Amino acid sequence: MPAEPDQAMVEEQDGRATASGVSGTDESRYVASQWKLMWWRFRRHRAGIAALVAVALFYLVAIFADTLSSSDPAKSDEKFPTVPPQRLRLFDDGALRLHVYDLIGERDLTTFRKVYRPDPETRLRVRLIGDGYEYRLLGLFPSTKHLLVVDGHERRLAPFLFGTDEQGRDIFARILHGTRLSLSIGLIGVVISLVLGILIGGASGYYGGAIDTAIQRLIEIMRSIPTIPVWIGLAAALPRAFTVEQRYFAITIVLSLYAWTDIARVVRGRFLTMREEDFIAAARLSGSRDLTIILRHMVPNFASHLIAAASLAIPFMIVSETSLSFLGLGLQAPAISWGVLLKAASNARTVASLPWLMIPAIPVILAVLAFNFVGDGLRDAADPYDRK
Repeated sequence: MPAEPDQAMVEEQDGRATASGVSGTDESRYVASQWKLMWWRFRRHRAGIAALVAVALFYLVAIFADTLSSSDPAKSDEKFPTVPPQRLRLFDDGALRLHVYDLIGERDLTTFRKVYRPDPETRLRVRLIGDGYEYRLLGLFPSTKHLLVVDGHERRLAPFLFGTDEQGRDIFARILHGTRLSLSIGLIGVVISLVLGILIGGASGYYGGAIDTAIQRLIEIMRSIPTIPVWIGLAAALPRAFTVEQRYFAITIVLSLYAWTDIARVVRGRFLTMREEDFIAAARLSGSRDLTIILRHMVPNFASHLIAAASLAIPFMIVSETSLSFLGLGLQAPAISWGVLLKAASNARTVASLPWLMIPAIPVILAVLAFNFVGDGLRDAADPYDRK
């Protein structure tokens, strides 16, 4: 017996909701907010969920970098230069005990470089929680606790999991601390770009006419200029007397001033379609100011698309900072970022003899991929009723 017309309509709507990523059998999906529908659809994007977890882990590493690293990232140790990565061993004579082999240093008579080989006869126990250099947890609480500490060794406190550089600094600790600068530049830069893109792109799409033409020509001119010369020119204009903090904020602003154009075009396109809607006309008739209409009525209607665009802009910021620092135009020592660490691997001869100096490239690749997958998932979830 054929289904009732009303029942068939409900089943068809259920199928559309399921295809759109809306789960559940109750009626809550029909009255759910845009953000809830977006989350339901995003949950079905497995790569996006995995990437979101990876992004969260990156920021947790940035927050707790001091606790996770046992060596002072800025401290040089002339006793342990160019140490290759050490293997962290789990079992000792059949018993579960973290340890590493001690190192025996020898001089290579060909290169005159000090080389190290593990000494299986001397095993150094590694404790999961131990005391090391003092720092301030979350910038507030003094602490000396670290995750991995070599127990009872008078010369070193940490296993060299990623080796050391030519100055004896622990690369693992420096990568963890470099996460802070590299990721924060991406986050702060995107916030600045988002504000500029909304205001400038919103004015372009809302007012139209000569204002729209002028802004679009400005965007086209900026996008036609190759990025590398722009970065070189702006970075070279920074005073050499800048402190690490001043250079950090200057580089962030430099990257933001170039990245806002993509967001501005997205905002302009949305405003062109929304400015003739009835609710905008009603807001004008009620006496609302233009800025109020833009920020309170128009922007919230496509905030999900802005979030997706912002998440895709963060990888651009990270790669840009890494490229500038790698070229010596961005952050410089004593600042610690992924780009500054990779600058040490810019010499092909150095990389050939010390290949572990390229390890900082791994978190750059992983972070960029994670943010891109999150951005793709958010972009697909921005329209929960899309059946694609």
